[in-house]
Amino acid sequence: MEIPKLKIGGITADIPIVQGGMGVRVSLSSLVSAVANEGGIGTIASVGLGDLDALEQEFEKECRENLIKEIHKAREKSNGHIAVNVMAALSNADDLIKAAVNEGIKLIMMGAGLPLRLPRLIEDDSVNLLPIVSSGRAASLILSTWDKRYERTADGIILEGPLAGGHLGFSLEQLKQPEKYSLDILLPKVLEVVKVYEDKYGRKIPVITAGGIFTGQDIARMLSKGASGVQMATRFVCTEECDVSQEFKQAYLEAEKEDINIIQSPVGLPGRAIRNKFLKDLEIKGRLKIRCPYRCLSACKVSEARYCIALALLNSYFGDVDHGLIFAGENAYRINKIVTVKELIAELLAELAAA
Repeated sequence: MEIPKLKIGGITADIPIVQGGMGVRVSLSSLVSAVANEGGIGTIASVGLGDLDALEQEFEKECRENLIKEIHKAREKSNGHIAVNVMAALSNADDLIKAAVNEGIKLIMMGAGLPLRLPRLIEDDSVNLLPIVSSGRAASLILSTWDKRYERTADGIILEGPLAGGHLGFSLEQLKQPEKYSLDILLPKVLEVVKVYEDKYGRKIPVITAGGIFTGQDIARMLSKGASGVQMATRFVCTEECDVSQEFKQAYLEAEKEDINIIQSPVGLPGRAIRNKFLKDLEIKGRLKIRCPYRCLSACKVSEARYCIALALLNSYFGDVDHGLIFAGENAYRINKIVTVKELIAELLAELAAA
């Protein structure tokens, strides 16, 4: 079987695999460049790149400068396709988007909120805009808004299902019945919405599915149902090139199925994480002391938050997993070894070809 390419606007990736953006500092230049070198699309997560002890203005400046540094480092290691993921909930989201575009990034992915104003920030049509959605309704709202306000449509849609890691676009009730909101059910609805704007703008709008995709067989299934590609994040954590600490990766390797739990994030969204000492202690303590000289997340209610999510994620990145949060997809427990990105992608492509 010939492996299908993934075309997004004027960009063509050799393989239909996008590495999902993982914060805080999980997907940086080392991982991103390795994926890009194998023909996929590597995604830098822009969240949490500043010093948490910095004052607000210094923090935002550091986030911007460190994002630029990661873009430069990724480009030094790869001539492949590099994207930047920005959370709509970030208070400095606009600044990060402008910085990425100024550095020549041609793929901007935005989730954790509806990016209704995204085209206003980017007048360059060569920059491809990919909103991340969890339903046909969200896709319809974004595409209709962009069409009416900006006479522009998306260059691709990332459809993230309920089995993804990190923050999720589903209610707690919906997550209790994932079979009703599976990618197999959601994808046809999003494809139906997208077709209206494909016809109007006279071009393909690829839908890229994400959340729970683990094997090449999963990729094949999604492609057979009309997806143009897949986004995978969890599988890339236990690669040699992933930038997180060994302790972070070890938590994945040791996780059992029952350890993958749904939590309520301070951001106000449900999330999926590994139930570790940090979360168990939090259940007992109820709330940790929070010192926040700025608001990195506009949706975070500091007075009500049980912990600082940025600090918890950063602790895990550095290896202090006993005081850290570890986001993971539903299938993280299935990972049993650390491999190189080259080995992982070769395995996925072999399975895809066989399927």
